Amino acid sequence: MAETDPKSVQEFTNVVQTLLQQMQDQFQSMSDQIIGRIDEMSTRIDDLEKNIADLMTQAGVEENGSTPEKPKESQGT
Repeated sequence: MAETDPKSVQEFTNVVQTLLQQMQDQFQSMSDQIIGRIDEMSTRIDDLEKNIADLMTQAGVEENGSTPEKPKESQGT
């Protein structure tokens, strides 16, 4: 078996460590972007829910989805 040069082993170790660090940095960056987008989407959903509730209030619709009862008109017989 041929002996491995300690210098080349150290260089290989450094290259692998650098590559792993770069991958970790990229994963962290992607994770931060995803979390930011989720937070933004959550805010937009909250705003949408508020707007819907405001529109329902303006239209006189209760939040459970039913419309206010209209008085029944009596029919002349």
